[in-house]
Amino acid sequence: MTGPASRGWRSPAVILGAGALLLAISLGIRHAFGLFLAPMSRDHGWTREVFAFAIALQNLVWGLAQPFAGRLADRLGAARVILVGSALYVAGLVLMAGAHSGAMLAASAGLVIGLGLSGTTMPVVFGAIVRSTPPERRSLAMGVAMAVGSLGQFAMLPGALSAIEAFGWGATLLGLAALGVLMAPLAAALTERPAAGAARRAVRPLRAVLAEALAHRGFWLLSVGFFVCGFHVVFIATHLPAFLTDRGLPPRTGAVVLALVGLFNIAGSYLAGLLGGRRSKPGLLVGLYAARAVVLAAFILLPVTEVTAWAFGAAMGLLWLSTVPLTNGTVATVFGPDDFALLGGIVFLFHQVGAFLGGWLGGRLYVLTGSYDVVWWLSVGLALVAALLNVPVREVPVARLGAAPARAT
Repeated sequence: MTGPASRGWRSPAVILGAGALLLAISLGIRHAFGLFLAPMSRDHGWTREVFAFAIALQNLVWGLAQPFAGRLADRLGAARVILVGSALYVAGLVLMAGAHSGAMLAASAGLVIGLGLSGTTMPVVFGAIVRSTPPERRSLAMGVAMAVGSLGQFAMLPGALSAIEAFGWGATLLGLAALGVLMAPLAAALTERPAAGAARRAVRPLRAVLAEALAHRGFWLLSVGFFVCGFHVVFIATHLPAFLTDRGLPPRTGAVVLALVGLFNIAGSYLAGLLGGRRSKPGLLVGLYAARAVVLAAFILLPVTEVTAWAFGAAMGLLWLSTVPLTNGTVATVFGPDDFALLGGIVFLFHQVGAFLGGWLGGRLYVLTGSYDVVWWLSVGLALVAALLNVPVREVPVARLGAAPARAT
């Protein structure tokens, strides 16, 4: 792939802007799925487990496909992968609008949209951004991209809820599909030129790339820590609206809280990217996961009111996807940018296994116990484990990169 050198109109700023907008659309649509749980389940007579399983499957498929999408993006360029991912994402939304059974919902919302997300989200988009950005600005660039992506989450939720109330969930899904079409033209700005990359460096065999990463203790610790992030994000995004309704709060409260998560995530992601360029990213991850444990415990122990729900949304928003620039920035520092989308995709696979369990287990344990209490406390424990896992991680480039002193990227 091409490096920071000139790409005509595709300057680093253009690539960052297009990548950020693409994330805003892709993640914004995905963030709204929790709003469809109640109306779709009610209209079809499903238990919450049916919808929860489809979303859990979506996250698992997304994670399993991500390393392959990342490898293709590293070799062929991000734009082609994004185009295919956009087509699958839009097709999945259209099929989801017509789903009348649990199997159809799992195939559309789970399988097809999961594949689409693997081609339109962080590892693929970040790969293009990392390869076009000087090392000293990569962490900030990823933080800016995540901040704009979070703006999409914030903006999408109120609009999606209003559309569901006004036109129904089926028409709203078709509207989101129309919005998803806009991702395809944005991919043009992320076009890379493999020929230039081939002239610049030899392509490393897949076996060598994997052997180096899988033998690195820090790679495993980062990956398992990211598993916890996925568990938290999908459990809360999928089940929080229903949890708040169970506690007697109006349905709009859940949408407002998720919107607050997206709003405060803008600041959290930007600050994480900014601080990650100046301080130890693993050290910041330790503090971030520990803070999540405190916020989750406080939310469980305090009375659930609109005020505490809003406060929870704001606090979790600051800690929401702040893990992404820090985790991916550490991977880029340790292993370099050339195989970033593949290695970032593997780390993201762990995130999505956690997401699968967070989405599915939330529904499963609710059916078994009649409440979300067990999953909330499990989330607290996992946050503490993730904080401890990141303590021994060091930002030291591997020997292949010259064993340069640790430097923030």
